[in-house]
Amino acid sequence: MKVLVIFYNISHLSIINKSLIIYLYFRTNLQFHTFKQYKKSVSKFASFVDCNQKFSINSQPLPVLKEGEVLVKNLCTSLCRSDIHTYQGKRVEKSPTILGHEIVGLIEELGPQAPLRDVRGNELKIGDKVTWAIFASSPDDPLSKEGIPQKAKDLFKYGHEQITENNHFHGGLSEYTILRKNTPLAILKNELPNEIASLINCSFATVAGAIRLAGILHGKSVMVNGAGMLGIIACAMATKMGAAKIIAIDQNKERLEISRKFGATEIHLPNEFLQDKVDIVFEFSGAIDAMENSIRLLNIGGAAIWIGAVFAQPAVQINAEYIIRNLITIKGLHNYNNEDFINAVSFMEMNHKNFEFEQLIKKGFKLAEVDAAFEYAVNHNPFRVSIDLT
Repeated sequence: MKVLVIFYNISHLSIINKSLIIYLYFRTNLQFHTFKQYKKSVSKFASFVDCNQKFSINSQPLPVLKEGEVLVKNLCTSLCRSDIHTYQGKRVEKSPTILGHEIVGLIEELGPQAPLRDVRGNELKIGDKVTWAIFASSPDDPLSKEGIPQKAKDLFKYGHEQITENNHFHGGLSEYTILRKNTPLAILKNELPNEIASLINCSFATVAGAIRLAGILHGKSVMVNGAGMLGIIACAMATKMGAAKIIAIDQNKERLEISRKFGATEIHLPNEFLQDKVDIVFEFSGAIDAMENSIRLLNIGGAAIWIGAVFAQPAVQINAEYIIRNLITIKGLHNYNNEDFINAVSFMEMNHKNFEFEQLIKKGFKLAEVDAAFEYAVNHNPFRVSIDLT
């Protein structure tokens, strides 16, 4: 067992004392650190076990970086709906775990054989502001080569992994995150506010993936079913891509009104009659009746992109003859690929001043207040709650 000795400022020590420290370092089990080194070598994190227990704030030494790894000092983490569902017990993660995958931070250390450039070809340096994909997987996996790296066999997912002796600091509710080998990461402009930058690697990238599957939106009529964070982003992206009509549907009237500020040209409650059909439906609600109705609301040759149903539910009833005769396409999307991630970063950098995304985020919570942050998310249902880790 090593004994840790901490000096606030070693430069104040005499030459004799410095020589003594060097001697003791090599001859004993004493381990010496300056105060600054010690702070960086230990990270606080919020450990989650299950919905019946509160978070526990713990501290643990950061391990030595392995091949291809990058150490990031987290700046901000936003609570995704999947985090909230885990907190409520609606979904179960391997535990204990560190929740949070919508993260932005600063590169603090580059490990051996760490990547030299980000996904856009920019040189990576210590101090760069970055975000990264929700996953890490081998680029040589057959699914990765087909453009589906988020489903590769060796998949690693941030905010969804179990804390073990050899697997730690992989979630956003921590002072630091260790990026694993083969993690797509992107350098961000410093002017991008931390709170909205944290949304890129889940919300924005997922919507970018849905739009990729839908194809060209210019001049098309689009329906956005579910005006939550993803639905609002879809309205904004569809607007910038030249959609002729954007119809937002939600049971929450307040959210429908907000969707207008992000590009929705029409808003409707789920039970309201729609006079015209559309070319594209983005289904974010995950509701069975909404998915079934999305088929009937499409023009001939239309496409329905289903994203929201990421929880256990009964089977959807579909009329196969109707789909065949009307040349309907249904595509599902879970997470996203590298292309989607890059498009999300670019969209946010170009448009964060054109839309008031920051107004959708409840700020002000620190890591020590993580339980209060989740309770606020559950009780008030904002678009997002963010945790300030600066």
